[in-house]
Amino acid sequence: MITNEELIELEELLKQQAIDKKNQSLLSLDPGTTPKNYLYLRESFEQQKYEGDKLVAGKKGVILEGGARSRKTFSFIDFLIWYCLYYADNRTIIIIRETYNSFKTTLFTDLEKALDEFGLDNPFKRAKDVESFRIRNNKIHFKGADNPTAAHGAPSDLLYFNEMLPIPKVIFKNYTMRCSGFWVGDFNPSETQHWVFDEVITRPDIGHLRTTFLDNPLCPIGMKIEIMAYEPFEPGSYDIINDELWYNGMPISDTNQPPPHPENVRNGTASLFDWKVYGLGLRGAMQGVIFDNIVWVDEFPDYLGYIGVNDFGFTSDPNSFNKFSETEDCIFVEPLIYEPIETADVLSAAIEVHDFDKEAAIVCDSSDKRVSEKNGTVQMVADLKELGWDAIKVSKVKSITYWILSMKKKKIYIVKNALYTKIKKEAENYKWMEINGILINQPIDKFNHFWDAVRYGHMAWNQSYTVESERN
Repeated sequence: MITNEELIELEELLKQQAIDKKNQSLLSLDPGTTPKNYLYLRESFEQQKYEGDKLVAGKKGVILEGGARSRKTFSFIDFLIWYCLYYADNRTIIIIRETYNSFKTTLFTDLEKALDEFGLDNPFKRAKDVESFRIRNNKIHFKGADNPTAAHGAPSDLLYFNEMLPIPKVIFKNYTMRCSGFWVGDFNPSETQHWVFDEVITRPDIGHLRTTFLDNPLCPIGMKIEIMAYEPFEPGSYDIINDELWYNGMPISDTNQPPPHPENVRNGTASLFDWKVYGLGLRGAMQGVIFDNIVWVDEFPDYLGYIGVNDFGFTSDPNSFNKFSETEDCIFVEPLIYEPIETADVLSAAIEVHDFDKEAAIVCDSSDKRVSEKNGTVQMVADLKELGWDAIKVSKVKSITYWILSMKKKKIYIVKNALYTKIKKEAENYKWMEINGILINQPIDKFNHFWDAVRYGHMAWNQSYTVESERN
């Protein structure tokens, strides 16, 4: 019969075996069992070679982009522990998120689990707030990007931007220019346009790896099965080009469809949206996108009466002016102007270029977001009236969310013209706000210039007062 002392000894032995196995996993790089993100981090860092002041091999920094269960964050944590245990001594590591408080519900939990698995001292079990901790003689600091003064004079040997898309570019630059060794950034593909895509990933000294759950051999089989069940098309029958699904050399559409996935369609689990988001991690189909009821068309229907809808934009924000009409089931919009416009006379001239009828009402933003002698929105409406336009301030009754949900009940037909890429950017990035990973019924306050203008039209069309419209 096993005594209590023997049982305790056995438990300690099994615990130590598990710790030894975890440590061995850091050292044994096997593509069949090691997550792709961890392999890429080790390779990019260990191959670093400088000749003079020029990097000739390896990478100065790495961007990890991935969807659900691709193991981006845990791969960096594994890299951090390897770096501190087997490579570095007396080094400074800085970890950055959008805010310090956001660490507490995400990365702190992951670090607490990882430190336990490796048998390391675990401050996250002792305290709710951890501003820094040590692994051997290496010190790890946590910084919120909402404290810009902390970025100045903060040198590091290893630097990590966790969920980096909300982090301002100036903060990113301030920290990376003071990093003497290696830096890592990761993100879920929740936007389609970002300075990280245009100014960081494109650099030859920066590595970029996109992964999905299929690149993570440690993804639990149950989760894999659930995600695979979303695939709506026969595997291998389509291609992924520029974050879009293609079939027969063209983007997939209602009239260009690959063969359906026989099992998933039969079981009722197939979901194109969920497969794009969770299965493929595509930038253009993220969770929380508000308007998924859009149809792109070539022309505005000439049999419909129309009004103008306008959201003012000065200096950096675009002025969004559009032709608008609505029926019982549909909303029709033709984008005409999308650029900053400072004064009413310039806006008037821009509208006239599009042969917009002066008899049609123009429903405008009514809040004075910019207060100056001639550029406030209230003044802009008055000035447009003086220039002969039937400009009116929208009557803002009920909430933004109420009118958004009202718009979502209808198909929204948008003319695909020269402004397509700008409007598409708003369509793909205007989302519900997210708090600790949970979507709430409140829109974010960006990517909304076009949508605010369209909402003003919908509000005017569906409220009690009459809005005169003109036919083409």
